[in-house]
Amino acid sequence: MNYDLIVVGSGPGGYVAAIRASQLGLKTAIIERESLGGICLNWGCIPTKALLKSAQVFEYLNHAADYGITVKGGEADFPAVVKRSRDVADGMSKGVQFLLKKNKIDVITGTGKIKAGKKVDVTAEGKTTTYEAKHIIIATGARSRALPNLPQDGKKIIGYRDALVLPKMPKTMVVVGSGAIGSEFAYFYATMGTKVTLVEFMPSIVPVEDAEVSKQLERSFKKMGIDVMTEANVESVDTKGNDCKVKIKTKNGEKIIEAEIVLSAVGIQANIENLGLEETGIATDKGKILTNPYYQTNIPGYYAIGDCVGGQALAHVASAEGIICVEKIAGHHPEPLDYNNIPGCTYCQPEIASVGMTEAKAKEAGKEIKIGKFPFSASGKASAAGAKDGFVKLIFDAKYGELLGAHMIGANVTEMIAEIVAIRKLETTGHEIIKTVHPHPTMSEAIMEAAAAAYGEVIHM
Repeated sequence: MNYDLIVVGSGPGGYVAAIRASQLGLKTAIIERESLGGICLNWGCIPTKALLKSAQVFEYLNHAADYGITVKGGEADFPAVVKRSRDVADGMSKGVQFLLKKNKIDVITGTGKIKAGKKVDVTAEGKTTTYEAKHIIIATGARSRALPNLPQDGKKIIGYRDALVLPKMPKTMVVVGSGAIGSEFAYFYATMGTKVTLVEFMPSIVPVEDAEVSKQLERSFKKMGIDVMTEANVESVDTKGNDCKVKIKTKNGEKIIEAEIVLSAVGIQANIENLGLEETGIATDKGKILTNPYYQTNIPGYYAIGDCVGGQALAHVASAEGIICVEKIAGHHPEPLDYNNIPGCTYCQPEIASVGMTEAKAKEAGKEIKIGKFPFSASGKASAAGAKDGFVKLIFDAKYGELLGAHMIGANVTEMIAEIVAIRKLETTGHEIIKTVHPHPTMSEAIMEAAAAAYGEVIHM
């Protein structure tokens, strides 16, 4: 029962950390109370993308005539769509199981609790077993944040997990919160045929994004029939009748909307309760575990990564943190993670992808900037694909040519953002981007064109 490393939680932070540890020669075990792969693989990133793909296929069918194709009788089989999503998630979870076995990592099933003296108690089926390790990584992730005025009952007021497996498609839905989760579900259900109202407390939807991106998504959502309410706050939900009566306070007064389902997508909270942190003396602040840049807590031998620590709550962040943490444990000298160069993606249609500073943040920081913007309406590939909504917007430091930020909205932009992350990592300048030959016709040409636009050299606009 003695290990070099025990990882508590098998999400994209935990299982990646465990595999890297095994590669580095550490005898490793991983503890999981539910399904391997954590929320991301089972109830987050992967199954939502499967649902979104079904919605996209359905959208193609409904607009097949735009491409010169006649389709008769295309219908959405909602339970089959949900089943496909669950099958994809199950397949990915089995894939993680294979990877852990391949890397000779012991999988311990049960609920872990951290103890002093570098021990972990694991309880399963009423029986508790104690394990010891030289190092313990906490990677317990997060869950849907519950608000007092939106008490989730799993039937009428639901969180993202319930939204993935509804038994039937609701006729009407209010989505509260327009971050990535809220916007993706709003798009999915609206495309499948639900009448969706999207409620956002802030002045614009997807509020962490650049203002121009937010405006474009709002236009696209309204075009597809989603009612968008900004600067609006859900005060209460009456669930006594057949439908929910949702009382919403807006800048123009109160409004009551009736809906079958209310989806609460107002963020997440870390899973750090009943974990033994207090008994062990591990420090927390504002519901997150405190760590140094290598994810060491204040207690030697204990580490934390992923959604239960500060930083962006994203799967790729958790994976990167896990690798850095383990490499440091193994005596390597990894570079600390640059949280200013983390890409964020939202997978509704049009997709959103961004990294670095927004225009507003760059101005707040006192930067003298050059902005280049290239619309997909001017892109040959976008026109051929029938996906002309959106643009690429690049923000450069005027003095040094550094790419401060990139903001994209359009088809497949989540596949394009990695180029920008690499460009920023390599400290590439605007002029170098302009001189980097991009293939034609592709959506990615818009990056080169946007850089050219910033410097007055754009060709196709």
